[in-house]
Amino acid sequence: MIQVLGNSWALLLGMMMLMVGNGIQGTLLGVRGEIENFSTLEMSVVMSAYFVGFLGGSRMAPDMIRRVGHVRVFAALGSMISAVLILYPTLAEPWAWTAGRVVIGFCFSGVYVTAESWLNNSATNETRGKALSLYMIVQMAGIVAAQFLLLTGDPSGYALFVLPSVLVSLAFAPILLTVSPTPAFDTTKPMQLRELMRASPLSSTGMILLGGVFAAQFGMSAIYATRIGLSVAQLSIFVSAIYMGALVAQYPIGWMSDRMDRRMLIIVVAALGAGSAIIGMFSSASFTWLLISAAMLGGTSNPLYSLLIAYANDFLEHEDMAAASAGFVFVNGVGAIMGPILIGWIMDIYGPNGYWTFIAVLMALLAVYGLYRTSQRPSVSPENTVPYSPVSVNASPLAVEVAQEVYIETELEEEANTHD
Repeated sequence: MIQVLGNSWALLLGMMMLMVGNGIQGTLLGVRGEIENFSTLEMSVVMSAYFVGFLGGSRMAPDMIRRVGHVRVFAALGSMISAVLILYPTLAEPWAWTAGRVVIGFCFSGVYVTAESWLNNSATNETRGKALSLYMIVQMAGIVAAQFLLLTGDPSGYALFVLPSVLVSLAFAPILLTVSPTPAFDTTKPMQLRELMRASPLSSTGMILLGGVFAAQFGMSAIYATRIGLSVAQLSIFVSAIYMGALVAQYPIGWMSDRMDRRMLIIVVAALGAGSAIIGMFSSASFTWLLISAAMLGGTSNPLYSLLIAYANDFLEHEDMAAASAGFVFVNGVGAIMGPILIGWIMDIYGPNGYWTFIAVLMALLAVYGLYRTSQRPSVSPENTVPYSPVSVNASPLAVEVAQEVYIETELEEEANTHD
């Protein structure tokens, strides 16, 4: 781990600052939208726009990098992020924010692809798994830290929009001054949806459902919190609880994943996620119970992402894993685009509790479908499963491909040790 930090500290520091900038802008817009009297449906469209841009960026960024190089792509996209962050308060209109979120999503996706290719280039076969774990921790820590920056200024003013813009601008300094600008770069073409469904119907369906859940976490949690009347301080803690739960639960669930029926674990975790949402429905009057439900939601939904990828790998050949992971990122992104719009529509009809209702339904559907799949395909014994590797839900397709490399290298090493 020390070796990984020594080789990648500048990149990880820069990525943490970028995640702080990205983490605060979503929550801040949710609070500012309430101040500007935007409707729930208008804000849901604004939040959905980020995932439209992110999905587009993840598909286009590799071509941009191959055409003009890492440094130019990184610097250009970073400049656009800083500009949009400053423009938000000056153009307080739903259409302008929607356009800005598309641009922000596109740029952050491209930045992640660029940074992750550098990270992969700096790691060896022996350190790649640790580098990926550190990267995930940095991402989560940045988002959590971002929520508390809301307490440093007035959401109705300009300072809180300037702060993430400055952080994003500064984030590029340690990266560009210390990282080699020309790592080898290549990506894998995504597997088609019908091939994904054939390989693992549970993972494919689960990724679509989880896309909606992630959209609720990342895009709509601040809007829900403002609608039930939480203060800015309470809202910050509420959103942070989701990501703290994700960070704490990722590794225990991963440990269990390698030692028990992985499909049954998916069913149980999804059911717990549905239960956490049901708790949230009845907890709007109790901030303590809201935090418990938020932490449970993050602690179930985020590990499910890695679980579903690992479960699909149990039925894939090594040469198909990278293509499948890229396809899963695309499927998950489609679900994330639709998620905020559906939540906004439900909240307009049923009130703020539509937030929890939407999540509960999606998680319950995943658990029920998992139970159905137990009658359609035999379980894979833990001895025959590929190793679990944690993957952040904010990761680009490139990071998921790196995780697949870790899967394959670990499995091949275990097979070699077994034959010895």
